[in-house]
Amino acid sequence: MATPKIGLSMLYCLSKPFKEMTKQIIGAETTYIEIVDDGLHELNKQRVSTLNDIKASNNIEYSVHAPFADINIASPSKPLLKAMLKRMKTSITLARELNAYAWVFHPGIKTGISSFYPGMDWLRNLKTTRLLVKIASEYGVKIVIENVPEPFPFLMKSVEDFTRFYAEVDEEIGLVLDIGHASLNGQIERFLTTFKDRIVHMHLSDNDGKEDQHLGVGRGTIDWEKTADLMRRISYDRVAVIESVERIEESKQKLKELFT
Repeated sequence: MATPKIGLSMLYCLSKPFKEMTKQIIGAETTYIEIVDDGLHELNKQRVSTLNDIKASNNIEYSVHAPFADINIASPSKPLLKAMLKRMKTSITLARELNAYAWVFHPGIKTGISSFYPGMDWLRNLKTTRLLVKIASEYGVKIVIENVPEPFPFLMKSVEDFTRFYAEVDEEIGLVLDIGHASLNGQIERFLTTFKDRIVHMHLSDNDGKEDQHLGVGRGTIDWEKTADLMRRISYDRVAVIESVERIEESKQKLKELFT
């Protein structure tokens, strides 16, 4: 029976210095680690070298979450978008140096002027995605797009949004299914069944059904027994990283019980 490979996102220690985060990787007791390329953990060549040393000594495989603070790939401002793309390209090149198996990014966001230009932010979102795919292919990096949560004004949150996206983007791009995000619009089952052939990576955390709290697995309203059963039904055997910001060890144990 297919079971996911459980990994761990370093999001839970994003407030800690980079050096402290690396200690957490060494003690994580998992092969799959997702690095958040933002805030105190923003990557550079020296940090990549440190992470590669840890990888060599601890049998680690990395994924990289792209920068997301102040990033909007559907920005109507060309100068700002140019600066954001430069930042994203740097992240992709550093992901390549880590030999990351995935680079995760967020869709675009509506702005205060979106209503004046109906549909333009959607087109910009598609255009930038295609450009990111092109950049990533040049560096041999696999990029994947994540479903994002309510109530934020992202352009792509629902199954319907992603169905339209895949019909129009004309690129081979995998889906990162964030279970916590999908729970906020009651679409966990629909995402899993609709995109079973596109889901290549997962984020696992819990919430109260109202806010994206990144609670420990089992500490919110998500039906994890049902979710695990659905994952088995679609034979999901790729990586699923815990993206909780609390109760990490408890989350690991809960998932171990669900999938063994």
